[in-house]
Amino acid sequence: MNVTVMFRHMDSSDALRNYATEKTERIRRYLIEPIEIHWVLSVEKFRQIASVTIVANGVTIKGEEETPDLYSAIDTVMDKIEKQVRRYKEKIKNHKVSSSAKPLSAKLDVLACEGAGEMVEPRVIKTENFFIKPMSVDEAVMQIDLLNNDFMVFTNSISNNINVLYKRKDGNYGLIDTEQR
Repeated sequence: MNVTVMFRHMDSSDALRNYATEKTERIRRYLIEPIEIHWVLSVEKFRQIASVTIVANGVTIKGEEETPDLYSAIDTVMDKIEKQVRRYKEKIKNHKVSSSAKPLSAKLDVLACEGAGEMVEPRVIKTENFFIKPMSVDEAVMQIDLLNNDFMVFTNSISNNINVLYKRKDGNYGLIDTEQR
């Protein structure tokens, strides 16, 4: 298990580093090695934020908590992560792959905007980094449910293409499959 702890807007503390490392030991029994754990502990004005990203066996689990005390933020975020990991392990146990399962597919419909009026220049207000791991579509569906995300970017293990899986408003999933030329 590889644990890294980064400090933002504060001095590094061995006590906090050791506390975060100790708390991550709780989830070791649920995950398969190798496990990469990245902590970001930060202080912003009156808020103290503990953020953790765990990558194990192609599964990425993220959690973040904001409290007045950094130790309680670490405790709370690890409680949330432990629940997510347990839920994920239960899904894997209950998940049976049937040979008759058809792959998910969707068509991307592009709608033209009529009478758009004044155009406002869009800007990027948030950037997120994703680790693109090879996985099947079924694994990506489980990952979306585990992380409570609306979409997942991944490399399809069958076709080796980059895919985007997203939740639709009707509760189903859509798949955007890319091809390189």
